[in-house]
Amino acid sequence: MSILATLATVVGAIGSISGFAQVHKIFKRKSAKDISIMLYIFLIPSALVWVLYGLEINSLAVILTNAIWLVVFAFIALGWYLYGRSK
Repeated sequence: MSILATLATVVGAIGSISGFAQVHKIFKRKSAKDISIMLYIFLIPSALVWVLYGLEINSLAVILTNAIWLVVFAFIALGWYLYGRSK
């Protein structure tokens, strides 16, 4: 793996891990009323397609980064389902 590929993998993973700050906030406050679920309805399949594409081209950077984002987006959607919908 080249230095640039390694850097892309590390930076991509760190960048996507940052999304867990939103997940933590939703579950700590038990509130997701300000979250736009429509955004995540589009982002979840998008991240999934990128993971599949990364598998096709055998790119660890693409797979890892988008797999982490997929998990983050899924947790945000779950948080919205639990705490963001009008009751």
